[in-house]
Amino acid sequence: FSGACAGCGETPYAKLVSQLFGDRMIVSNATGCSSIWGASAPSTPYCKNKEGRGPAWANSLFEDNAEHGYGIAVANKQLRDKVVDLMNEFISLNVDAEINDAFKAWIEGKDDAKLSKAATLKILPLLNKKLANEKANELLKEIADNKDYLVKKSIWIFGGDGWAYDIGFGGLDHVLASGEDVNVLVFDTEVYSNTGGQSSKSTPTAAVAKFAASGKRVRKKDLGLMATTYGYVYVAQIAMGADQAQTLKAIREAEAYPGPSLIIAYSPCINHGLKSGMGKSQEEEEKAVACGYWHLWRYNPTLEAEGKNPFLLDSKEPNWADFQNFLKGEVRYSSVMKQYPAEAAELFNAAEENARWRYNSYKRLAKSSWGSEIAE
Repeated sequence: FSGACAGCGETPYAKLVSQLFGDRMIVSNATGCSSIWGASAPSTPYCKNKEGRGPAWANSLFEDNAEHGYGIAVANKQLRDKVVDLMNEFISLNVDAEINDAFKAWIEGKDDAKLSKAATLKILPLLNKKLANEKANELLKEIADNKDYLVKKSIWIFGGDGWAYDIGFGGLDHVLASGEDVNVLVFDTEVYSNTGGQSSKSTPTAAVAKFAASGKRVRKKDLGLMATTYGYVYVAQIAMGADQAQTLKAIREAEAYPGPSLIIAYSPCINHGLKSGMGKSQEEEEKAVACGYWHLWRYNPTLEAEGKNPFLLDSKEPNWADFQNFLKGEVRYSSVMKQYPAEAAELFNAAEENARWRYNSYKRLAKSSWGSEIAE
């Protein structure tokens, strides 16, 4: 049970990821809402399975979370490379054919989650063997000391939009550019949720937030599209309440992708002031996508290698007639109408124009020179 606000849009995503990969998962969590509900003393919502395995979780400073997660990934890689060296040295001694075969199978499949699990199950009982060769016994002991690194780890970097879009963006960009196999999950609440709802670069036009009291005047930063320009980063925008299948598919594709991945998850927040109440946060996600406020898409670099368009637009054509009614259903927008009625119409129109502009950009990418059609 998390310590989040009732109806929090962030926690369902973390729960889903931990259910999928929790038994081999390491999380580096930026300070913010997700580190508060993720480690509220004296309890934690992260738990273990019947085998006693669960996520290993660490909280990083707000500004350097990407670097912290990257360091974990590099350290994990170095330790596993050491295990490869130890196994190859053991194989060269040629003292036990059964162990040699098990080690060869692990080395071949170590970067595949299922194969590394299967190979590990065969290896673990063999590490207790006592052989006539003393050097071989020493190598088995050293491999046993590093047995926690046999199963491929699923390394995740969690944080909010304040971290990812703003203060930690330099580090995030560096880590995505590195090509390292890390998974980044951004809980996009479109404000600095943990510190009282200040405006961030993720805050859209017309939204009221601290430091944008009369409605933000500039467009929301498109973090996802920026990441696609590298060409080797898996990127997805998701909203669980709008399309559970797309959410699940994106998370699974991101984790399986052998390189950096970035998932941006729309997360309704108590700071939004949902007039229907936070008990309807999943429905709010559905409305956001249906009216064109939020868009669902995936960018999968592996498709390009197959001669296909890597950009897949999963959102259907929005019902733009509902866009401004959606805005009016949240206090962060409707308060502009009360306080600044003369400017509200102009700001709301600008918000809709920006959303249309963004959606049309995605449509062009989905129908670009690869000839791919928009996903049904």
